[in-house]
Amino acid sequence: MVLYFTSNVVSPPYSIYMGVDKYENEELLRWGFPEDVWFHVDKMSSAHVYLRLHPGDTIDSIPSAVLEDCAQLVKANSITGNKTNNVGIVYTPFLNLKKTGDMEVGQVGFHKQREVKTMKVEKRINEIVNRLNKTKEERQPDLRAEREQRDREERAKIRKADAEIRKKEKEEAKRRQEEAELRNYSSLMTSEKMTSNQDAGYDSDDFM
Repeated sequence: MVLYFTSNVVSPPYSIYMGVDKYENEELLRWGFPEDVWFHVDKMSSAHVYLRLHPGDTIDSIPSAVLEDCAQLVKANSITGNKTNNVGIVYTPFLNLKKTGDMEVGQVGFHKQREVKTMKVEKRINEIVNRLNKTKEERQPDLRAEREQRDREERAKIRKADAEIRKKEKEEAKRRQEEAELRNYSSLMTSEKMTSNQDAGYDSDDFM
C-alpha cells in the first residue's frame, strides 16, 4: 500500500507519496521515478517520503513551502521524530540512493554524500500535517508498470527531440549550401568577368 498526498500550497500542486511499511519502501526504492526527491528523518527511524518534481524542476528549485510540507510529513511519520523538537531532515535526489545486498529491508545509503541536503524542523505544525492528511489517498499501484510507462514516455521524448535536432541540422546545412551557391553565382556575374560585344571584336558600325 502506498499513501499519496497533495501539497497544494503552490500552483500547480505537488504529489508526495510514501510506503506504509518497510517492504513497500523497498519497492519504492526499486521502482521510484528518477526525478523524485527522497526525504527521511536524520538518524531516526521514519517513513520514506518521496516528492514528485515537475518537469524542469531541480532539488534546488523546490518551493520552500513544499519543502516544509515534506519535512513536516516525514517528521509526523517518525515515532521518535514526531515527539522531538529540532529534528534534522535529510533529502536527496532519488538517483543518489544506494541499495546493496547486505542492507536490511528498507535501509538505504547514498552514492554521493555531497548531494544530500539537510534542514531543521523546529516542531510539528499540526496545521500543515492536518492539511496534508485531508488529501491522503491509499492506493495499491503497480509500481513497476508505472516506472516502465514513465521510461517509455521518456524515451519517446528523447527520440522526438533527437529528430527535431536532426531536422534543424539538415535545414541549416541546406541553408548554408544555398548561400554558398548564391555567393558563387554572384561572383560569376561581377563586371570583371562579364564581356561586351566590343571585347569580342565587334564594332557597332559594322551593322550600319
